Amino acid sequence: MSEWTGGYVADIGYTFGYYPELNPLRLRFAFLEAGVEMPEIGTACELGFGQGVSANIHAAASVTQWWGTDFNPSQAHFAQELAKVAQTDAKFFDDSFEEFFSRQDLPDFDFIGLHGIWSWVSERNRELIADFIRRKLKVGGVVYVSYNTLSNWAAFLPIRALMKEHADVLGSKGVSISDRIEGSLAFINKLMATNPLFAKANPGIAEKLISIQKQGLNYLAHEFFNSDWHPMQFSKSAKLLESAKLNYVCSAHYKDHIDALNLSHDHKKLLEEISDLKVREDVRDLTTNQSFRRDYWVKGLRKLTQLERLEKIRLERLVLVTPPEDIVMEAVGSLGKVQLNEDIYNLVISLLSDYKIKTFGFIEESVKIQGIQFGQVVQVIMILIGNGHIYPAQDDVTISKCKQNCQKINQKVLSLARSSEVTPYLASPVVGGAISIDRLEQLFILCISQGGKTPDDWANFAALILKGQGQKILKDGKALNTDADNLQELKTRASKFNVGKLVVAKALLII
Repeated sequence: MSEWTGGYVADIGYTFGYYPELNPLRLRFAFLEAGVEMPEIGTACELGFGQGVSANIHAAASVTQWWGTDFNPSQAHFAQELAKVAQTDAKFFDDSFEEFFSRQDLPDFDFIGLHGIWSWVSERNRELIADFIRRKLKVGGVVYVSYNTLSNWAAFLPIRALMKEHADVLGSKGVSISDRIEGSLAFINKLMATNPLFAKANPGIAEKLISIQKQGLNYLAHEFFNSDWHPMQFSKSAKLLESAKLNYVCSAHYKDHIDALNLSHDHKKLLEEISDLKVREDVRDLTTNQSFRRDYWVKGLRKLTQLERLEKIRLERLVLVTPPEDIVMEAVGSLGKVQLNEDIYNLVISLLSDYKIKTFGFIEESVKIQGIQFGQVVQVIMILIGNGHIYPAQDDVTISKCKQNCQKINQKVLSLARSSEVTPYLASPVVGGAISIDRLEQLFILCISQGGKTPDDWANFAALILKGQGQKILKDGKALNTDADNLQELKTRASKFNVGKLVVAKALLII
């Protein structure tokens, strides 16, 4: 492994994921629900942007100027290519953190995002990040940070260490990282088949191993096979972030805000007795068996008065991004699945079912006649945002400014979809971020952009592309073998797309 990598996996690319928590627009409703003022976001930075999908989509779909770095030059190259295609002023580099933090051309930032890397880097790099935040985050600015937690991963530490050691020591020199990872996992499975006493003492280990092996090699390489992998307690993370003059605000994972999904009566009672924030969050992580924290922090926390909070929440703009018929009336939290009150949720969803932007105040007034109160509406919106069915929406002027940039980056993604699914997301100026659109749906949209009129046109177009590359559709986990079966399945999906996701895509100005 080259020295410039600093022990981080560089010879296999990171996934092309999109992470909505990095969308600054998304933090608005969470802050207001927590009763905290937030700034307007004019400048933003993502540290360790991977392939740059999130940063580029947010740059294209908003008027925020984005900066960022990822030390892997191939990933930085792809990010720069997307920025060039979208014609944004986003600036992405392949600097190490230390190099990036010493640049003289960086502005001060309103928002700094770190997805996952906090627990993947060395203690030295975390200290550098904290110092960077202290120097370059504006007063009132927000930090989003996510990381693996010790509460859920502690028992896995010896297994992860053995996986890494096997890949480094027993993996043959010159063998690719992918082969060494597969060899390491094969050895661990062989070990588990002997029923080691460690597994008996930690019964969740076997299930966790099964779970992680369902992930792709790109994910596994960057998650578990770096030199540094440090799940940590909130209290340890907080001490560093507090040294950067930050105050904890709330979870960026909306469903974490709903106690009924996550805490028993006894849990809530115990947590209410703990006055210290860091101790309370450590205890909460243990009660919920939290595996991955997603947190918002602010430099200079200002609490809103109750009147300010109510007024600002009522002005928040929201839009439905999922066809109502696709919405399942359940929410999953730490306590498991909870069935939602269909009468209340369907009422709110019906108000948004034309896919037009509505204010929270409009929704509140519309359901008041049914006896539904402000607090209930807040919880409904929080869960629907948490489930990915409703998104905060931008103002009309910003939407208009960002439409062309989104179309340009979407055309690039659609073009790439001809050969494979690079990322199952397309940019929307309405929500300032991305909406999930899978590869087949992207091929349908690509056909539409080239003049395809009917679902049969879109299905035939996709069938030709897939057949030309020997690719087949999976249905119920099995590949469809005949051309006729593949085409029929494509026609079925195109018809469903026509009355569902296509309507959403048009309303959100994705096409």
